[in-house]
Amino acid sequence: MPIEIDHSGKNVVVTGAGAGIGRSIASLFAQAGANVAVLDKRADKAQETVELLAALNQGSSFSVVGDAREEKQVERMFDESSEKLGGIDVAVNNIGMLGPEGTASLLEMDEKKWRDVIEQNLLVTALSMKSEAKHMSESGRGVIINVSSGETTRPSPFLAGYGAAKAGINHLTQTAAVEFGPMGIRVLAIAPGTTLTETVVDFFDDDRISAIQQSNPLRRMSDIEDLGHLSVFLASDFAQNITGQLFLADAGAHLSRERPPSV
Repeated sequence: MPIEIDHSGKNVVVTGAGAGIGRSIASLFAQAGANVAVLDKRADKAQETVELLAALNQGSSFSVVGDAREEKQVERMFDESSEKLGGIDVAVNNIGMLGPEGTASLLEMDEKKWRDVIEQNLLVTALSMKSEAKHMSESGRGVIINVSSGETTRPSPFLAGYGAAKAGINHLTQTAAVEFGPMGIRVLAIAPGTTLTETVVDFFDDDRISAIQQSNPLRRMSDIEDLGHLSVFLASDFAQNITGQLFLADAGAHLSRERPPSV
């Protein structure tokens, strides 16, 4: 018989699922049969994702809107998700922001920029994990997947704030794997390279995209579905003995001596 990854009946929460990588991850879990809660601070974008998932005619889906930088809102979002789903089996923490506050030299990073980039990447992940573990501990099982970045594997000029915040997620993942393991919860991190999201396609011209592709050993960029495929696998029983690991899905960018063009 062919081997298939089936998440039918599983309840999955994806944060930052209103667009891009998060939407793709939510879609691929839905295609695998899961029920999916779409979390985002943008109500219109979250609803667009829900409508996309509904068209797949697989599991159920709904949106929950809130600001993941506020602990009370995070608790509310996960309480609502768990109540509607009937528990949480898998959570993918995809919320993160590069933005202008993350693209500056160390000398240009002032206190506000540091606070913003830490809040929008590390803090939102930490607060989400706290609520996720609370709900998963009730069933004695669960998988938490944090979206990190390939920028954590090498020096990143003008991305120091973003890289440091994402590197914090890597350490948080390992620590949580140790703390949550006895509760039956696996914790993992996945790291894309520069990914062909709508934002990247709009922001980079063809020459820059080609240069990034050519700087990677596989001569390609990360596609938004690459992270979804990896997440669906890591959340499955095929990966039941894996925890506390960072998985790079960056077309080999971390191996290259060539640096892609600066963001």
